[in-house]
Amino acid sequence: MDDLYDEFGNFIGEDAEASEEESQHGVDAGAYLDDEYPEEAPEATGQELMEVDDEGPSNAVILHEDKQYYPTAQQVYGADVETLVQEEDAQPLSQPIIAPVDVKKFSIEEADLPPVHFDRNFMTDLMNFPDQIRNIALAGDLHHGKTAFMDMLVLETHDISDRLEKRTGRKRDEQLRYTDTHVVERERGVSVKAAPMSLVLQSTKGKSHLFNIIDTPGHVNFVDEVAAALRLVDGVALVVDVVEGVQVNTEQIIKHAVLEDIPMTLIINKVDRLILELRLPPSDAYFKLKHVVEEVNTIIENTRPGSGDQKRLSPEKGNVLFACSEMGWCFTLQSFSKMYADSFPGVNTEEFAKRLWGDIYFNPKKRSFSRKPLPGEERAKRSFIHFVLEPIYKVFSHTISQSPEELKGVLATLGIVLKPSQYKTDAKVLLKLVCEQFFGPSTGFVDMIVKNIPSPLEAAEHKLEQYYTGPLDTKVAESMKKCDQDGPLVVHITKLFNSSDAKSFYSFGRVMSGIARPGMQVRVLGEGYSIDDEEDMAMATISNVYIAETRYNVETDGVPAGNWVLLSGVDNSIVKSATIVPPKFEDDEEAYIFRPVTHFTESVLKVAVEPINPSELPKMLDGLRKINKSYPLITTKVEESGEHIILGTGELYMDCVLHDLRRLYADMEIKVSDPVTRFCETVDEMSATKCYAITPNKKNKITMVAEPLDDGIAEDIESGRVKMQDGARKVGKFFQDKYGWDLLAARSIWAFGPDEKGPNILQDDTLEVDKTLLRSVRETIRQGFSWATREGPLCEEPIRNTKFRIMDVSLAQEAIFRGGGQIIPTARRTCYSSFLMASPRLMEPLYACSMTGPQDAVPVLYNVLARRRGHVLSDGPIAGTPLYRVSGLIPVIDSFGFETDVRIQTQGQAMVSLVFDKWQKVPGDPLDKEVVLRPLQPADAQATARDFVLKTRRRKGLSEDVSVAKFLEPEFYQSLMESGTLGSP
Repeated sequence: MDDLYDEFGNFIGEDAEASEEESQHGVDAGAYLDDEYPEEAPEATGQELMEVDDEGPSNAVILHEDKQYYPTAQQVYGADVETLVQEEDAQPLSQPIIAPVDVKKFSIEEADLPPVHFDRNFMTDLMNFPDQIRNIALAGDLHHGKTAFMDMLVLETHDISDRLEKRTGRKRDEQLRYTDTHVVERERGVSVKAAPMSLVLQSTKGKSHLFNIIDTPGHVNFVDEVAAALRLVDGVALVVDVVEGVQVNTEQIIKHAVLEDIPMTLIINKVDRLILELRLPPSDAYFKLKHVVEEVNTIIENTRPGSGDQKRLSPEKGNVLFACSEMGWCFTLQSFSKMYADSFPGVNTEEFAKRLWGDIYFNPKKRSFSRKPLPGEERAKRSFIHFVLEPIYKVFSHTISQSPEELKGVLATLGIVLKPSQYKTDAKVLLKLVCEQFFGPSTGFVDMIVKNIPSPLEAAEHKLEQYYTGPLDTKVAESMKKCDQDGPLVVHITKLFNSSDAKSFYSFGRVMSGIARPGMQVRVLGEGYSIDDEEDMAMATISNVYIAETRYNVETDGVPAGNWVLLSGVDNSIVKSATIVPPKFEDDEEAYIFRPVTHFTESVLKVAVEPINPSELPKMLDGLRKINKSYPLITTKVEESGEHIILGTGELYMDCVLHDLRRLYADMEIKVSDPVTRFCETVDEMSATKCYAITPNKKNKITMVAEPLDDGIAEDIESGRVKMQDGARKVGKFFQDKYGWDLLAARSIWAFGPDEKGPNILQDDTLEVDKTLLRSVRETIRQGFSWATREGPLCEEPIRNTKFRIMDVSLAQEAIFRGGGQIIPTARRTCYSSFLMASPRLMEPLYACSMTGPQDAVPVLYNVLARRRGHVLSDGPIAGTPLYRVSGLIPVIDSFGFETDVRIQTQGQAMVSLVFDKWQKVPGDPLDKEVVLRPLQPADAQATARDFVLKTRRRKGLSEDVSVAKFLEPEFYQSLMESGTLGSP
């Protein structure tokens, strides 16, 4: 039998019975010989090990490991399916082998479109009539009731009251806060992002208007959101808490709106606090209201003196609204007088309203008004108290104090009917129900906005003049002026909102001309785009077009000019703001952009971030890119040392940014450095000597002197009051008129640096030099100056408030010897050496600190500020309240934890606002090597600058010593040492 099998046990004999046996057990044996038994060959099952040639029987040997007993996963499921083989016991049963796709949601969204009291088709129809549209922003200080006012309008237009009634427990008493959709906003009770909403609201006469309203954050750290929102609106509704009055952030917003020439209306909110909390008598309540109006008007007048009656806010002009957003009511004098006109048909609403404010008294005997009280009446009441405040006080007191039976009779006289069950509710709820019926819907607000804020059509020309960089006589500009739907598409984007899963962004902007439709091919022009430099441009396709409603978006097939729009699919190349235009204008007109958003504060707080797991660096970088898009004033950059830096406005701002980076955009753990600040470098005197530098090829020589600028010049350049684009004549005249410069010196200003709004000046002060030759290197010297002022020699921080004067230049005749490679680094070196010879100083940012709290909190603030190198500027009571307001200054680097410190020591009674105010020199000489700095001990007052410079240089990985020898020519340095100008070596 042995000769029938080979050494591997395979049958090789010719026995017929064995062959039959083999054919029956072929599957197990693992091989078929198709030719021998074709009639018994089984169907192909995909389990064949090998295809045997048809030419004859094969004697191939099949090894055990080559046999296939089971089909592979690829054969069973197909080649396109990814398969995962899991070892036994490697995962607990509770964890799925293949986890389902987890869609994270970071913001509150409506599941479906919520029911509204107007037809949505009617809203989209209204979009075609720009004169019926109003674009406004609700702005004001923290907790003054902007979001609550928005809730009031949402509840009027949205049919969601039954849903609110189903809420139980703690949620029942919570404020709706419809426009706060972000997780952080809900948890902290503070608006972080601007939130747009489009609503159809009716005026007193029953006419419908489309209101595009954007609810902005009130915290001083988030004023960048306010600035981005104000770019898109035609008017501001300023919300002020009647008790606290005008706070620091309100003041900033008023100044910005006045300087940007945006029309303003005033909403005096929380009027109920005068009655229920302060319990002021009606006459005192009138003076408190008047005081708030005057506070606002004073700031307007101080910001732009001589604006006079035109910008003045006053109730009789119809641009002041009295409101209590918590109780859901608001009125203007005009809407209140309409309530009288409904009861007494002969009353002229407009004329009556004009007599309801100011020192006007009502004579009940003659039924007439007079400017003076009646003789013999010492306690004569002003008409506002008599006709407006006293009725409101009576409604409040009756509702709160009377029994249900008595109250029913009183309310019946006012035409207010409540259900029997409602009389048994809590006093606050009952008061809200009564007020809602007494005051009715917010038609007064609609009237005020329609009358005092221009429609997109009326405001279009002013918007273009202020923000459009292109000429105003082109077809495109004409189309934008008319809000022409049939014109070319132009959309001004100022804000990016992340989608609920934070994977992508929606671009939010205003359609200036044409109609934004889905599927359109467009050009996205970034902030750096110009006709000469088209690098910052990208092509994109609009995938969806929405009407933004914060918690939900209404998809539409087109949004016409004059409206706000939310676009998806175009955000890839947008960082902060952008202009969207078609691929080509008719007549091949050039495309121009809208100016970047003007912010009214600076990012001065700085932290460095790095991933805990180094391999996650790309993930973090992607997160930083998204953060950059999400926050208008955030700056992210990489230092020379490789640190990834984030610059923001304040602690809460940074906290929200880092939360978003960790949770929303990168979903990873991040290490964060201790917070520090940006510094600036400046000079105190003129350079001790003229400093020169010679180019590497020894054929050119540049000589400069550095000196400090006059106070106020840096601020003028930064705010754009003087621009290099205006031309040498205009710039020269500005400096001659305002600062008394010599006209020749003023006209020879070459550049501001490091950029066109940089607070430094480069000036040509040469006399006996060939000006034609000098002009040939003007641009390269300017680049060297720009490089030097961007990174100063002390610790690579920007230079500020310094003028560099070019005293002498000797140049090679041949152009090849005076190229950029020779001149730029030499000009930079000359700037550095002249800067270091002019007694350099370090500058640090200061916060203006404003605290509102009870009287016993005032000494606490004095103590805390004194401990942190700060000081108080003023303190005093807030008129008509038990509160005090204290304002002071505190260095940003000493402000970390300041707010918490004050809150703890005042048991949470004090509210603190910190907002960037100005730059100030740090005491001490940053180059004083005699200063001894001991580790873990605070530096002396006069050693602070040296301490900051050394620590900043260490952090950036620079050598500790700052020496002028590095930038001076060796022989010049030697001569200075010998003459004693530089002191002993």
